[in-house]
Amino acid sequence: MRYAQGGGLTDAGRAARERIRLRAVECFEGGQKNREIAATLRVSERSVERWRRQWRERGKAGVLSKGSPGRPRLSDTQIARLERELERGPLIHGWVDQRWTLARIKTLIGRLFHVSYTVEGTWLLLKRHGWSWQQPGGGPSSVTTPRSKSGRRRHGRG
Repeated sequence: MRYAQGGGLTDAGRAARERIRLRAVECFEGGQKNREIAATLRVSERSVERWRRQWRERGKAGVLSKGSPGRPRLSDTQIARLERELERGPLIHGWVDQRWTLARIKTLIGRLFHVSYTVEGTWLLLKRHGWSWQQPGGGPSSVTTPRSKSGRRRHGRG
C-alpha cells in the first residue's frame, strides 16, 4: 500500500500489516500457492509475490516492518533552536528582507543542523510544530511564528 507524502500507517497499522506478512511466511513454508495465500489473507496476489521474493532473498527479516518512514530528523532541542533563529529574522541570517520563505527556512535548517529537507518537508515540519503561513500584500508567501497557548501569534509578521 502506498501513501501520499505525509500519510501512512500508524505504528499499530504497521504492526497489523507485519502480522499479515508473517502469516504469509508460514504459508510459504507450508508450500501454499500465491493465489491461495492471497485469498486466505485477503490481499492482492501481487503483494504475496513481492513478500515471497523478499522472503526468498532475506528470509523472515525481509518481510518485517522497517518502521516509520517519517521519523523526525530534528530533536526537540533543535526545533527550539530553529524557532529562536527564525524569531531573530532573515536579516540576521544574511537575507536582504524580513520575509521567511520555505526555501530560506530549508536553507537555514541545512546550515544550522546539517540536515536536508525538501521544501514540502520543511512545510510539514513547521506545520507539525504549530507554524502557519501568511501572504503579505502582493508578495510571495511567508511563514509566521507558531501560535502561543493563548491562541495569539507571538509576532505579527514572519
